[in-house]
Amino acid sequence: MSGSAGRIAGVALAGFATFINLYTPQAILPAISADFAAGPAATSLAVTATLLAVALAAPFVGAVSDALGRKRLITGACFILTIPALLIALSPNLPSVIALRFAQGLLFPFIFTVTVGYVGDEFAGAAAVRATGTYALGTIIGGFSGRLVAGIATELAGWRAGFVAVGGLTLLCAIAITLLLPRERNFRPVAAGWATWRMHFGNPALVGTCLIGAGMLFTIVATFTYANFRLAGAPYALTPGQQGWVFAVYMLGTVTSPIGSRLTLRFGRRAALFACVALGASGALLTLNTALPWIITGLALLCGGMLVVQTLSLGYIAARIPVAKSTAVGMYVTTYYVGGALGGIVPAPLWRAFGWPGIVAVVVLVAFSIALVAAQAWKNEAAFTRG
Repeated sequence: MSGSAGRIAGVALAGFATFINLYTPQAILPAISADFAAGPAATSLAVTATLLAVALAAPFVGAVSDALGRKRLITGACFILTIPALLIALSPNLPSVIALRFAQGLLFPFIFTVTVGYVGDEFAGAAAVRATGTYALGTIIGGFSGRLVAGIATELAGWRAGFVAVGGLTLLCAIAITLLLPRERNFRPVAAGWATWRMHFGNPALVGTCLIGAGMLFTIVATFTYANFRLAGAPYALTPGQQGWVFAVYMLGTVTSPIGSRLTLRFGRRAALFACVALGASGALLTLNTALPWIITGLALLCGGMLVVQTLSLGYIAARIPVAKSTAVGMYVTTYYVGGALGGIVPAPLWRAFGWPGIVAVVVLVAFSIALVAAQAWKNEAAFTRG
């Protein structure tokens, strides 16, 4: 495989390895809940704890990467990530599951944050847009695969088998990334001191991008965390394996992500975001229909739109932040996963009080807020990629 192809494959696998682990419990939350006799709010901490850990670690990981480099951090984290995945399968109670998921969350930024910094260093211009899109494809396929593998394994051998399967796939990814991803060539060490942080926090467009990412993950986590409980109950009563297949809607992102890259190249990042947010909000509203085919269609449209927002945000940072890229990504990742953690917690009272319509209402409100922030933060983006 050529050096360029190896870079692309390695970047995609890094995204895959992160996201196959990140949302592993989501499709099997009802099974975990039943095993430990815990309610939805307590069980959802298996997702929320991971997101909070990522948010805590990301700024420091970005600074470490900007000082020490890229590839060795990415590959090292991938190998270590297999350990808590396998230990979760041995957990005697829900608190230990949550603690190990928190440990996993501390490792994810060493892959996610550093890979985006790698793309920013090693690709330029339209190539960077496409590389970011390829990375996003890896995250989308990984997010779907983690849920599907866990769901099928749970149906066959219990939820613990799901984590064993995902841990094995992560180990294979770590080996492949080690072989395929070339060492960074354009990396220049940067000591991220207070001046760097002041520079990033003083950049309104970067701060706005962070808020956009937070809102995007809020909508995804809120939707799919509570969709699982909706679909596991009457009248649908889907099994864990069937719920894993519902997450095939994530694969629509493999179609819309390249389209989003093309829209960005032609019309600019902000116009592409407006179109994607409109698609995502429309999908959320469609899930109010009680027929299962319409619910799945709505979830697909939500994913197809909102997952592209992630690509656009990461592309902005890779292209627009001239120095200390990983530190900037770390700042983004922190707010991104805080948004995701809030997506698992904030809608809980609405779920109890109003059921699914309450979840849809908050998701549409946040999607509208994303568009408002982008209208200001990316106001100069219309002609960015045309030159």
